[in-house]
Amino acid sequence: MNVDSDLRGKIAKEAATLLFLGTEKEYKQAKLKAAKTLGAHFLPTNLEVAIELDKIAEAYEGPARKELLIQMRKEALKIMKTLRAYSPVLFGSVWRGTIRQGSDIDITAYHDIPNEILKFLTKNEVIIVKTEWITVTKRGKTETSFHIYCETLGKQRIEIVVRSPEESRYKRKCEIFGDELRGLGIYELKRVLNENPTQKFIPV
Repeated sequence: MNVDSDLRGKIAKEAATLLFLGTEKEYKQAKLKAAKTLGAHFLPTNLEVAIELDKIAEAYEGPARKELLIQMRKEALKIMKTLRAYSPVLFGSVWRGTIRQGSDIDITAYHDIPNEILKFLTKNEVIIVKTEWITVTKRGKTETSFHIYCETLGKQRIEIVVRSPEESRYKRKCEIFGDELRGLGIYELKRVLNENPTQKFIPV
């Protein structure tokens, strides 16, 4: 049991290293490659890999990582204030507090007409890089969302996902951490920045 547990930890660490270095982009592929490298026939959970990835980022990026997190959260708040009418919520690594170099800001907004959000962003000097519709099927359910990839004047990369207002009531499970995707609304993000700007939101 201890041997398996030790090997599982090594696989998680190896997979996390592959993700950190950019050798692999997806958790599943990173875990498969790590298991093959270490000659194992079982895989760690995404959560185990995510925890190791957070440790590696902390070790390599040091204090600058916390400074970047605060900067990205402040930038997210500016964009969310611009999109106030569309109930914006901050998700992803900036919400979690697990950013690393190369991370972007993930915001979800709710509206039936994505072009209105595009106009708002353009008026507020956000540079639109590209847009696309994405359709995914999970557990037999099909969901379509509009994705806006943009940059701020400070060169922060942002991905804004526009979903229908009805979807704001849905509970979503995080495929990496396994918990509910709660995110931070405008007032919650303000509170975090005032009280504990580097707070982490991870189930450990």
